[in-house]
Formats: sequence, structure tokens, C-alpha cells
Amino acid sequence: MGEASLSMNETVLIHFSGRNQPGLIAALSEVLAEYSACVLDIGQAVVHETLVLGLLIEVRPDNLVGLQDALAAKSGELRLQVSFTPVSKAELEHWIRSQGKDRFIITVLGRAISAHHLARVSAIIAEHGLDVDSIERLSGRLSLAVHTSTSNACVELRASGTATSEASMRAAFLATAHDLRIDIAFQRESIFRRNRRLFAFDMDSTLIQGEVIDELAKMAGVADKVVAITESAMRGEIEFQESFRRRVGLLRGLREERVRELLGTIPLVEGAEQLIGTLKMLGYKTAILSGGFTFFARHLQERLGIDYVFANDLDVVDGVVSGEVRTEIVDGARKAALLREIARKENISLEQVVAVGDGANDLPMLGIAGMGIAFRAKPIVRQTAGHAVSFLGLDSLLYLIGVRERDLNLPVKRG
Repeated sequence: MGEASLSMNETVLIHFSGRNQPGLIAALSEVLAEYSACVLDIGQAVVHETLVLGLLIEVRPDNLVGLQDALAAKSGELRLQVSFTPVSKAELEHWIRSQGKDRFIITVLGRAISAHHLARVSAIIAEHGLDVDSIERLSGRLSLAVHTSTSNACVELRASGTATSEASMRAAFLATAHDLRIDIAFQRESIFRRNRRLFAFDMDSTLIQGEVIDELAKMAGVADKVVAITESAMRGEIEFQESFRRRVGLLRGLREERVRELLGTIPLVEGAEQLIGTLKMLGYKTAILSGGFTFFARHLQERLGIDYVFANDLDVVDGVVSGEVRTEIVDGARKAALLREIARKENISLEQVVAVGDGANDLPMLGIAGMGIAFRAKPIVRQTAGHAVSFLGLDSLLYLIGVRERDLNLPVKRG
């Protein structure tokens, strides 16, 4: 649009509101077309069957009064309220320049989302110099009266502007999420957001509710010793390879048939089947990159249809766990290397990768993935990873890649 257009034509913001009904846009567009109006911007939202529609138009001065009268008449027929706001040349030029602003997505997740939650989140957005451009519910309809311990509620806010400090904003969201017991994801809008292609998961305490090595330790009668080492390693206090060798050494003498008894006894984390089933339906590749054991990871691969599995072999000699580690240990550095290898093999950019984990040894792969998510993670991991989800199940990760429940025709979860 050149300077001649800006100076010769009138620019008007038109606002419609009223009950939504079929044919509204067609009827209003016909009037605009009759007066040769050019639509510069358009936005619509429907909340509880009530429509709000905004149009920024450009029209010749000699057509303006006729257009306003015709739209007022048509709005009366359609039982809509309509208002007209002139837009000055300076305001129009400012709007054109603003199209280059940075754009962000803030996803609020909880068992239920209250006005208090939205007030706190939107205050942080405003404090950091951003404007909220749109708000959309991604989850199914769910009232406070019927939410349960397995309900999902999700609202996505899109904001634009130049953030005063992204690091400060991210820290504020993390603190608020912890305070309100909700999850808040903050990410820049990008072409990759809806174009992820690979999800890589840690296994223990991420896909399953517990640690396989801790359960084996109970069988071997060394639970307290192994749990203490596990927790220290997950907090980053002990180097993973050393901790792994120590724990495996404590399992020496455990019979193989007892090891196999674990298969199918450790439950999946809430939402795991729904997440992975949906990812498969959408054509995503999936991987388990685990510092745990291959025998259990292969079991999950068969059950869930995982594409890639890398974990540690539990060495068994003459039907008994040897307590030795004879193969390369899958530690944090190895997980990151394997993730790069899978992405390269599948011709997938790391920007298109989502990595999910809970422990310090997951941080290297979370760090190189386009989206790294700390899931029900230790404090050091939550504070370091780009995103953290602590209060919902794994299926809530679908919201972070822009999936709406209505897109999948998923039932609303009520327990």
C-alpha cells in the first residue's frame, strides 16, 4: 500500500458484536464489496455463541457515508451492534510498523483455570511491555464445578511487543506457576511451533511412575542404598556414570526371572498413552533415551509403538545379574548425542525436536532440542529447562505444540 493510497482513502475500524449465526461474514462482506472497500485487517472471536468481529478497512471518501449507512442497516437485520472509528494516517502508519514486533505464546495449564490465574499471568505480560493480541481455549469446555484430579484446562494467550527482559519474564512465570500450582509455558512464536516432528522421552519417572532400578533394588534388598544414590544423581550431586555403576553393583546376584517380573508392574504416567497415540496419529517420530534399562524400555516400545529406544543393558550371566556394566552408559552427554543422531537420520532439524525429562542427566538433550520440557522434574531441571510442566499429565504437552482438543475430537476428561 503506497503513500497515495494512505493519503487519498479513508481508513476506518469497524466493530461488530452480537449473537453468532451462519452467513454473517458473507452478508457483511457483500456490503463491503459493493462499496469497493479494501480489508486491511480482520479478527473474530466467538465466546458462548456471542461474536466479536473487528475489521480495519480502507475506502474511498465518497463511498464512506454510504458504506456506513449500508452496514448499519445490514447489522440491524442481523441483530448486530456496530460502531465505526476513524483511523488517522499516523495511527495507520504506527499499526503498519507494529507488524514487525516480536510475538510470544503464553500457555496456561491447570486442572482448572480461574480469573485469579489469568489476572496474575496477564499482569506479568503487561509488566514486561507486551500487549495481549488474542486468547483462545485449547482444552475442552470444563467448569470449576466439575473439574477433577485428572481434568485438563488450557488457555493460550498470544502477545506481541518488545519484552523488557525475556529472562525476567520467564522467571516470573516460573515463580507464579509454582505459587498457584499451575503450569505456564512461555515461548516465542515461530514457524517450528506447529511443525515439530520428533518427541524424545526419558523413561523413568517421565513415561513411567517410578525408577526401574529402585524396584530392582527392592527385590535385591538394597532399596535404601540405591534410592539414596538415585536421588543424589537426579539432583546433580553425583556424576551419573559413577552413580549408575554403584547402583548396578548393588544388584549383583539378583536372578533374571525376578527381573522379568517387573514388566507390566510399573504404571505409565498419566496421559502417556494418549500423548504418544496422538503423536503417532499426527505422524511424529518418538524415541526413548533412557539412563535406565533396555529390557523395560523395549517393553514400552512394544506397548506404545515407540520408534527408537536407547538405554543400558542389564548384564546377566548364567541367569543372574552380574553387577557389572559392560556397555557404554547412556548418560546426559550420550542422550544428547543420540538425539542428534536420530534427528540426522530422520532429516529433522533440532528446532523440530521436543525433548522431555525430569533429571539432571536429561538437561543436555533438553538444551539442544527446539523445545525442552522438564516434566514433574527436580528443581534444578525446572529452573534450567526452557519449559516446565509439573501439575498435569503428559497429554498436556499437546497444548504446547498448538493442538486443540476439538481438533482431535477428544472427550473432555472428567476423571
